[in-house]
Amino acid sequence: ALLGFACDAGVARNQGRIGAARGPATLRRALANVAAQDPGPVDDLGDIGCEGDALEAAQEAYAVAAAAALADGSLVIGLGGGHEIAWASYRALSDLLEYSASHDPIGVINFDAHFDLRGDERATSGTPFRQILEHSHARGRETGYYCLGISRYSNTAALFDRARSLGVSWIEDLELRAARYAQIERDLQTFIARFPRLYLTVCLDVLPGSVAPGVSAPAALGVDPTLVERLVEAVVASGRVAIADIAELN
Repeated sequence: ALLGFACDAGVARNQGRIGAARGPATLRRALANVAAQDPGPVDDLGDIGCEGDALEAAQEAYAVAAAAALADGSLVIGLGGGHEIAWASYRALSDLLEYSASHDPIGVINFDAHFDLRGDERATSGTPFRQILEHSHARGRETGYYCLGISRYSNTAALFDRARSLGVSWIEDLELRAARYAQIERDLQTFIARFPRLYLTVCLDVLPGSVAPGVSAPAALGVDPTLVERLVEAVVASGRVAIADIAELN
């Protein structure tokens, strides 16, 4: 089930470069020319929009719609939108598990140049994974966060300290190279084995700026898209992905 998040209010709050609100429509136009290789049934659930700065309302509406699709047995793929979609996607899965009285731990796998663990008072595109970890802790649910593609020059020392204090696992962009693929995949599979349910999210700013210039903050180095694709396929092959999304297509 495809569900659009036509919102970049979180990017604007984070003083980033807006434009991702038009991402869902652009993704659909791109996908329209892709030859379908027996994809099975696909539902397009339309877009959740955002009126002005009403980010929290948009996130809540997205979480409700995504949770309903999950309850119907769909794999939900979110079309973003700013990376504030992450808080809404996680909430959809977490709320569904709470409703069904499941205590399954959730693994969050994020391909991203940024931790997005900021401590801002209001939600932005830079806060969702802090919100996720705080929410899961408050609910007594085990949640792991693994971020692949972190740029040392795009995250402050305080953010690295916060990541350590929250038990976050990460791999820097300098380490994500094809020559190390076997070890990277082993580490990823070790993380996956801990979690029966996964939330997978890809922020396009993990890619080199020459490949993905249309993001809030293009990467000077980034990770080769072929390697990102191989690792995404490895995550999906686990059969544990319940919900996924792509973020920051401006």
